[in-house]
Amino acid sequence: DRIGEQPLAMLFDCSRTIVREALTELAVRGLVASSPRRGWYVVELTPEEARLAFQAREVIETAVLRHVREVPPATARRLREHVQRQERAIQDDDAGLRSFLLGDFHICVAECLGNPLISDTLRDLTARTMLVAMRHQSPREALRSCAEHAQIVEALEDGNLALAEKRMARHLRSWESKLHVPVVADNLRPQRQRFEAF
Repeated sequence: DRIGEQPLAMLFDCSRTIVREALTELAVRGLVASSPRRGWYVVELTPEEARLAFQAREVIETAVLRHVREVPPATARRLREHVQRQERAIQDDDAGLRSFLLGDFHICVAECLGNPLISDTLRDLTARTMLVAMRHQSPREALRSCAEHAQIVEALEDGNLALAEKRMARHLRSWESKLHVPVVADNLRPQRQRFEAF
């Protein structure tokens, strides 16, 4: 989708310069792109880019759980409340909020159990996969993801960190069955391959 600088400036009551700076930062993070004469637009991940993002998330998120020694009750409570907010967003049929919360759950886990550097890295990866989820995840599949989050929290509450790690890995590996990202035909592929040969 195309992003207009002026409507964003009006929405956030700020100058177009500030909007442009924010869009430039998002472009560096790979979430938006600019094109001459077309302006700014939201990036749409290909199935391969989505696969790589989920693969990277799996490596990071399972490692976070693998290095946890204990889960304080306050942390488990915070994660349980997060799952309840996800459930409400799904019930309210708010696709934007539910996609945000489903992704934010993973950042919340990293913040509660990991360290700030890991959380920052995960925030960028999760933002990419949230773009895919907003576009391709049905309410039914969102409910499935939320239920899987609840199972992860349940394992953490029980102190079964190995089970929590296993459930997290299974949850992240099942993204293709929950997000039906269409494969777009590349009509110019033969020409690109010829040029790449040189």
